[in-house]
Amino acid sequence: MDWKAYAAQKRNSILQLIPPAWKLSVAVPSPSEQKDVTGKYIQQFLTTKEITITETDAVGIVQKTTLGQWSAQEVTEAFCHRAALAHQLVNCLHEIFFAAAIADAKKLDQYFASHGKPKGPLHGLPVSLKDQFHVKDVETTMGYVGWIGTFEGKKGTGKEKVFESEMVTELRDLGAVLFCKTSVPHTLMAGETMNNIIEYTWNPKNRFLACGGSSGGEGALLGLKGSPIGMGTDIGGSIRIPAAFNGLYGIRPSHGRLPYEGVANSMDGQNSILSVVGPLATSAGALRLLIRGILSRDPWLHDPLVAEIPWRHEHEQFILDIARAGSKKQMCFAVMKDDGIIHPHPPIRRAIEMVISVIEKLGHRTITWAPPSHQEGIDIAGKTFMFDGGTDVRAAFALSGEPMAPAIAQNYAKQSPEYTASQIAATNVQKRQFQKKYMEYWNSTSTITGTGRPVDAVISPLAPFAAAKRDTYDYYGMYGGAWYTTWVNLLDYTAAVLPVTTVDKEVDVVDEGYEPKSEQDEMIHKTYDPELFDGAHVGVQIVGRRFQEEKILTITEILGHALGRLVV
Repeated sequence: MDWKAYAAQKRNSILQLIPPAWKLSVAVPSPSEQKDVTGKYIQQFLTTKEITITETDAVGIVQKTTLGQWSAQEVTEAFCHRAALAHQLVNCLHEIFFAAAIADAKKLDQYFASHGKPKGPLHGLPVSLKDQFHVKDVETTMGYVGWIGTFEGKKGTGKEKVFESEMVTELRDLGAVLFCKTSVPHTLMAGETMNNIIEYTWNPKNRFLACGGSSGGEGALLGLKGSPIGMGTDIGGSIRIPAAFNGLYGIRPSHGRLPYEGVANSMDGQNSILSVVGPLATSAGALRLLIRGILSRDPWLHDPLVAEIPWRHEHEQFILDIARAGSKKQMCFAVMKDDGIIHPHPPIRRAIEMVISVIEKLGHRTITWAPPSHQEGIDIAGKTFMFDGGTDVRAAFALSGEPMAPAIAQNYAKQSPEYTASQIAATNVQKRQFQKKYMEYWNSTSTITGTGRPVDAVISPLAPFAAAKRDTYDYYGMYGGAWYTTWVNLLDYTAAVLPVTTVDKEVDVVDEGYEPKSEQDEMIHKTYDPELFDGAHVGVQIVGRRFQEEKILTITEILGHALGRLVV
């Protein structure tokens, strides 16, 4: 068979794993007929109980399952059904293992019946996985046709039958139920999710737009509430971009906080900017629940790159004490409205202003962020993603002879010269010097915050648009998210996504008379169409320093609650 036949066979095999009772009885309408397939649209195919279960966040679910009020089986079946519907609507799944998940859920119910207690803090919680995580008896293609029927492109190893990523092992031990793996762009180096197996994954809130990448299938699935929480990865924005595009919370932890051991990847061994594992969810509390659970398993004993840092309640409490009613203490946030390179679309600018307004209503302060040149940082990052000249990803495509998607081909279609050891070392020196420069700038803000501390966090866009139109994320390119996200990865900072609002065509009108900063800025400016973008989710990122996950999650949750309470 040629690559097209293999891809079609795999694509059809996924659909065949959907039970007949869960197949859509009506044709999927075009985006022009039904732009938004979230909410009431997908609810029409579900029972009242299924809606109740699937529209409860992860924290609410485990409150029910750990007390035996909901069975693990009924929760799992509800999410499997909704995930099946989601896939038929937006093409978001690479692997379905519903039958195994339901069998696991039954075992959890039996455990609860026998022991009178849950197996762990995530007892009965369905968790979806980006298709980089290995699960026994389940393929990992990562969007490559040449990986079908193999273990990361290698045939005859049999590892796919038994091997599981460390994160998968930890989740099972905590009582989670794993039920599907979600779509990614082949190579993982794109802000849209497309490959020759699944084809294109759409944004369920606005099917004229992209769901983001590279954890795009996770974003789309969660956006349709086909999962309460999912695991993604981020090397240049790959958790944060899909989270924002789909109205979700998500966090990019610093490298070494959560286990990455045994996860498939592109360019494995490139250690200058490392990909990290992190969750996406429908609430900030869900992110905390999962991270606390993983850290309770002492992952540093099983992954040599994980730092021995348990969950630090005192870091949460420090922020809560400042934020509590009647506190005379303040936080100070730096705001980066524009990186000086690409001007954000009107909805992004409005979202930033909404967050500033909430911060001030809560009694805290904001200052303008004017850091070292992000252009310098992105130039360094761009080098690291091309150290091998594209050898790794080109070899993966060569396994089947399949073509690269345009966004990938612009960087990897032609073999580039590989960097020498001396060139890699020099790039690492540049990176360290940039990190030091940025650190000292952050430190210097202690003189202007009014709190006696440097800024507590930075509020920033994570893309210049609410979401990208298909095949227009050239701004993302090989830089993995470009200026608005990759600077965080280069610095290895903690960053969480805060969903803020949706595009309003009556309010977010086109900037008339705008004079672009560059040809690229003009291109991005011209992609904005209020009518087409209307209703799309808009989010921002909250950035903290290295290993500040507890602090940044607490701040994000506080601001999220305040947005819901104070902003109409």
